[in-house]
Amino acid sequence: MICCHACGAELDLGVAKVAGRQDSCPGCRAPLHACRNCHAYEETARHGCREPQAEPPHDKDAPNFCELFVFRKGAATPREADPRAEAMARLEALFKK
Repeated sequence: MICCHACGAELDLGVAKVAGRQDSCPGCRAPLHACRNCHAYEETARHGCREPQAEPPHDKDAPNFCELFVFRKGAATPREADPRAEAMARLEALFKK
């Protein structure tokens, strides 16, 4: 099962299971050939990638030219909330009149 990293929709890529650099999700229009859809993507790894030969792009959501890209099986792991934004929201709630 191949899913979109942005909306979680299940994707049907045909027999080849390949997406080009310009292909996008039919549901949310997010690029499919992006780091967050790759099996090697790991947020805690150096540069967000477990592939030592990969040249990491700055934007993990943008389409890229990585030749080591292989679709991740299953749904994407949920993104962690921004700790700075969460702390600011708590402070605003604390000091709100």
